[in-house]
Amino acid sequence: MTEKPDLAALLGSRICHDLISPIGAISNGLELLMMDRSQGGPEMLLISESVANASARIRFFRVAYGLAGPEQRIGRSEVQSILSDLTRGSRMKVDWQSETDLIRREVKIAFLLFQCLESAMAYGGKVQVQMTDQRWAITGAANQLRIEPDLWGILVDPNAQVAVVPGEVQFPLVAAELERSQLRLTTELTKTAIRLSF
Repeated sequence: MTEKPDLAALLGSRICHDLISPIGAISNGLELLMMDRSQGGPEMLLISESVANASARIRFFRVAYGLAGPEQRIGRSEVQSILSDLTRGSRMKVDWQSETDLIRREVKIAFLLFQCLESAMAYGGKVQVQMTDQRWAITGAANQLRIEPDLWGILVDPNAQVAVVPGEVQFPLVAAELERSQLRLTTELTKTAIRLSF
């Protein structure tokens, strides 16, 4: 019996695939324009930063929302590059510690959990990701957290009936991905830290 197609991941992969080429082309065009010093200025810098941010997000979304087969792998250096570009200039800091060669499905779960943490860390903070002995531990720490218990309940109870808005879609998606990968998540929520492991 074959696994049912993951339509949400197929859609994510399709959108990212279709967007990454034009964003890359814009980035290349900007580089050529900026080589001509007469074309410089704050406007060009703003456009360049915006394109870099869009490119980083597309690369992140490709892993978090795209298709990940059970045999697919991803390198630690690529993951660190994506997160470094994504958080550049933001109040979020990420410390990623893992093996060199990683299962893409597990990284997908970690990226989705990172977005869950982001939603609780509106004022910034530090996320630490550790992978040892095939076990993942992800901790988000901040002086102030905004935790919505119903949303976090979705992660440990896939049958929870909770209405979500588009900015919260990562919560049901990570629950579905955990179930698909036959992994169990444990959560610990405090006033200044969220600890997750699977």
